Amino acid sequence: MPKTRINCPNCRQPVVAEIEQLFDVGADPQAKQRLLSGGANVIQCQSCGYVGNIATPMVYHDPEKELLLTFAPPELGIKLEEQERILGPLIKKAVDALPKEKRKAYLFRPQNVLTMQGLVERVLEADGITKEMIQAQQKKLALIQRLAGVTADDVLAEIIKQEDKNMDAEFFALLNRLLEASIMGGDQQSAQVLSALQKKLIPITTYGKRVQERNQEIQAAAKSLQDLGDEMSQEKLLDLVIQAENEVRVQALASFARPVMDYTFFQLLTERIEHAGGEQKKKLSALRERLLVITREIDLQMEARMAQTRQLLEAILREPNIEEAMQQAMPAVDDLFIQALQAELEAARKAADLGKISKLQKINQILEEASAPPPEMELIQELLEAEDEAELKSRLEVHRQEITPQFVEMLMALMSQPQAAQNPEVNERLQMLYRLVVRISMQNSMKQ
Repeated sequence: MPKTRINCPNCRQPVVAEIEQLFDVGADPQAKQRLLSGGANVIQCQSCGYVGNIATPMVYHDPEKELLLTFAPPELGIKLEEQERILGPLIKKAVDALPKEKRKAYLFRPQNVLTMQGLVERVLEADGITKEMIQAQQKKLALIQRLAGVTADDVLAEIIKQEDKNMDAEFFALLNRLLEASIMGGDQQSAQVLSALQKKLIPITTYGKRVQERNQEIQAAAKSLQDLGDEMSQEKLLDLVIQAENEVRVQALASFARPVMDYTFFQLLTERIEHAGGEQKKKLSALRERLLVITREIDLQMEARMAQTRQLLEAILREPNIEEAMQQAMPAVDDLFIQALQAELEAARKAADLGKISKLQKINQILEEASAPPPEMELIQELLEAEDEAELKSRLEVHRQEITPQFVEMLMALMSQPQAAQNPEVNERLQMLYRLVVRISMQNSMKQ
């Protein structure tokens, strides 16, 4: 994104900021998230500390949904002719990025929105998210804020009793996003409050209990596969699936062992059906039909994710600045992205495409550098290996100067992860480490 020098709206001092005016989801799948999250066009003034969004004309383009929106902030007072002069080149850039066969009539009828809120609502509406849904989420946010302010357990229990039906999947997803945002933003106090609230709600709300039960089934499925070890075979996997006590366990086993559930696996299941009789035959036949549906859904989801991943990789390759593009795309990088990268690299080598090989190798290098664990994580791992509290205190004294705010943030992020809460031993060690770290952190702050 181009850097522009503007004046801070608060103190009028010059500030260098990155201005993004074209949000083209077809060229950059992360563009929508940057727009919706409010993370685009943010300035931070070093002189007065002001942080806020820059008002600038924008174009939003989503070719898949045939959506082309324009927005000129009313506070800028830009006349219609000037708007067309600014927005026209942005629209042309979006159109030029499309193959000719995908240039449809909607591109010649851009829809103008009058407010930033209106722009966000139109984007969400195209995703099937209505104003009513947005209002429902705002109510859930208000409920989280209300719960976070409650200190008395009996009051909290009464609110949960009244609002239990509203504490659904969307509620907990929103709570988790707020927790992650607090951790990433360095707001330790909010992160602690939200983390404590999350831990309280999960075992006593209807949805939270279902999540716990589901997680227990998934863990049981994973353990049953791990226990097989070297003895793992399609026959033994089939036995596990047949013995599964509920649908969640069947789905978990299919998800973990999808590559093994091939033609031979289903042939074995068919043979079991042919040799069975009565109710067992009906049960196994129903299981086969269900497994066919589950594996088909897994494959379709994988294909969709792989298509999105390839699209993201192609968008990065088109960018002139690979490092900057990768920095923006890093939250979306996963195992599928690495698979797609290796496949593209192999294809480029076969085609002797030196330019593409160079770009792909650059992406690979950036990923290798990013995958190296931060020093804070290495220190946490070293501290967790202490055998008792006395040894932990001793190790902390050696590393006292390394107990920085970044270290505390990393530790809090680890504590908030579900895996930590589900492992009593790890959770206990993390809690003990956190107590000692907070004490040292406060002591370090007082000395400054």
